[in-house]
Amino acid sequence: MIQLKTPEQIEIMKVAGRITGETLLMARELIREGVTTKEIDEKINRYIKKCGAKPTFLGYGGFPGSACISINNEVIHGIPSKDRVLKEGDIVKIDVGAQWHGFTGDSAATFGVGKISDEAQRLIDATRESFFKAVEAIEKTPNPRVGDIGYAVESHVKSYGYSVVREFVGHGVGANLHEDPNVPNYGTQGRGVRIYPGMTLAIEPMVNVGTHEVRLLSDGWGVVTADGKLSAHYEHSVAVTDNGVILLTKVD
Repeated sequence: MIQLKTPEQIEIMKVAGRITGETLLMARELIREGVTTKEIDEKINRYIKKCGAKPTFLGYGGFPGSACISINNEVIHGIPSKDRVLKEGDIVKIDVGAQWHGFTGDSAATFGVGKISDEAQRLIDATRESFFKAVEAIEKTPNPRVGDIGYAVESHVKSYGYSVVREFVGHGVGANLHEDPNVPNYGTQGRGVRIYPGMTLAIEPMVNVGTHEVRLLSDGWGVVTADGKLSAHYEHSVAVTDNGVILLTKVD
């Protein structure tokens, strides 16, 4: 069941979103060669708690970290580890959530370690752009539907020759990290669930250089591209209002 949010609840979500966005920016500054993903995760944990919030991901479904930190061909859900050391040229996906007064923010971005390849930068740029194409589709399409979001994302990344992950999708967000509706990064214009003011969504393009197919790692969490090629991730929690879309987690 889709839970429409009241203006008061959206105000709370703005605070949760701001903390989430600030955490992601803080984490971006930690990314450099020689740093472990565990070090980044520990600082994320401390920062969220310092803000008076709770790390949404910690313990969620048994997840052992405060953030999902995924490298190169790892798409999502990378477990932070003292054994995973960042190297020059890596691309790092950080996905983080913060819960404040019963509501949560969810945001992710992909960052380069030092100098990265032109291909990697092109992938990061295309993924970020596709998110804003999705927002544009909501704001400019009369009576928008979830399929309009997916179509906007997929058609944009296809123009680069990339593919979108199909086994994992965006979602509603609010009192729970995952709420209805599902928000795939593929779809048909004019199809799917109607989007109404009061809906709060986590729109999160996951884009692969090669095949859209993925596989689950033996740790039960990490998801990697089936062909070993690079993947990027970009996400914001948004609120749909009568006056347009509010990016709840965007602070930069």
